[in-house]
Amino acid sequence: MRWVRGRLWRRYRDERDWLRGAPPPRWVRVLPVALLVAVTMATVISGNALDIGFLLGAIPPLTVLSYGPLATALMGALVVVVLNVPATHLNQPGNTDLLTIVFVVLLSVFVSYVRSRRDAQLITERTVGHAVQRAIAPPLPERVGDIGCSGLYRAAQRGTLVGGDFFDVRDGPYGVRAVMADVQGHGLATVPTVVSLLGAFREAVLDQPDLEGVAARLDRRLAADSAGERHTEMFATGVLLEFSVDVRAVRIVVRGHPPPMLLRDGQVREIGVSPGIPLGIGPFGVDPPKEVTVGLEPGDRLFLASDGVWEARDASGAFYPLAERLRSLTAEDPAALTARVWADLLSHSDAIRDDATMLVLTPLSSG
Repeated sequence: MRWVRGRLWRRYRDERDWLRGAPPPRWVRVLPVALLVAVTMATVISGNALDIGFLLGAIPPLTVLSYGPLATALMGALVVVVLNVPATHLNQPGNTDLLTIVFVVLLSVFVSYVRSRRDAQLITERTVGHAVQRAIAPPLPERVGDIGCSGLYRAAQRGTLVGGDFFDVRDGPYGVRAVMADVQGHGLATVPTVVSLLGAFREAVLDQPDLEGVAARLDRRLAADSAGERHTEMFATGVLLEFSVDVRAVRIVVRGHPPPMLLRDGQVREIGVSPGIPLGIGPFGVDPPKEVTVGLEPGDRLFLASDGVWEARDASGAFYPLAERLRSLTAEDPAALTARVWADLLSHSDAIRDDATMLVLTPLSSG
């Protein structure tokens, strides 16, 4: 039942997307032609005058939904031809107002022309927007140093590639370091904070000798960005990781974020670590979070997820059982694990209202 509901939700979601600028579904593109053929066949086969010519007036507006002005004009011309073919019995006075149909055709061609120009402008703006967002959060490489990487990010705000969540994995003089964070708020309004924190993390990877120092750099960045802003409460939850040179251990610092999950030999366990307060909250430098070191074995994987995954609810209000689901998916290839969890999350929840972020880190042999 859950699988069926998931399929229905995805189908409903895909059909809604075309109302937001995506190409229309096949049935919308076929509908004008199907209606023209159906009306023509019905009137020809009947042998009597059927007063259904008014249906032909809907064909040009329907064509506008999927095609440009040329195709709309062609469909309109076919409608006028069908109205004047004696075999259809639609050319008799009183059955159809031909002048009204011609006016609808001309109006539809004009609307189609305006829509096509606006669509072209929208495509340009989206292309630029996606290029900017990709520059902010480029695709995660499959491998950083001796760490295999696989990530998935779905923004809560439709049409955006960047929102309140982010992750990054970087190699530096102190080893491979990774971050996942969730900034207060949603959508494009959080992008300036995300950009600021990403820049601070990438700089700290190069010059901070420990994770506490990296966390302090992010904390300071948030404090500096919010300084002078009245009634501004800027904060973020985050988790930072640093792998040893031989990738046999990982050091972890958590700041108000769900801790990583360790996948080992078909088992899943939550890594016990003091969460600490979120970044940007509390006096700077007071009571820094404690770093935890966890030993790693061959085949281990670390799974990180944001609140959008942990706190997704089903129709009854129950949270998504991430640990339980991961136990059944531990055999999955790391690159496919996030996609499988995402598909399962969609089947669990009727709607994802928060940014959903997942990151899988796999220590690899240096050889």
